[in-house]
Amino acid sequence: MSDADAALMEASLIVAADAGIDIRIPLFERFFAAFPERRASFISVDAASRRMTDETLQMMFGLAQRETWVWPLVAELVFTHRSYGALPIAEYDAFIDMTVAELGAAAGDAWSAHTAAAWQRHADALKAMIRKARAEWASAMPAGAPAVAE
Repeated sequence: MSDADAALMEASLIVAADAGIDIRIPLFERFFAAFPERRASFISVDAASRRMTDETLQMMFGLAQRETWVWPLVAELVFTHRSYGALPIAEYDAFIDMTVAELGAAAGDAWSAHTAAAWQRHADALKAMIRKARAEWASAMPAGAPAVAE
């Protein structure tokens, strides 16, 4: 299923790119509308929106391609986000779902039920990985635990 998913996902990315649609702009407008308090966490929305949008799409596409680099990237991402406090898992889920929805809007008529299902399968897998990474980091480095002196 992942080979077929990867082909559908790649085709939708190409359609959106060929249309010249930058999904990060409506994605972040939508995200900040849902989580207005999160805007203050960003030093540069422009820089972060580019990176976050690209990484989210790359991780889902990487999962479809069975890429081994996805897990270490997810684990690192979850760890570095700890510096912003305990981000609610609902924000991760919403951002991933919003990314898929905005890509679907950008792909227009090329977005099919099969394409949406492919993206959703890997969006769900990414969400599960984020939960796993959070649990592993919480176990290894509980909040409030003293840092190890070197």
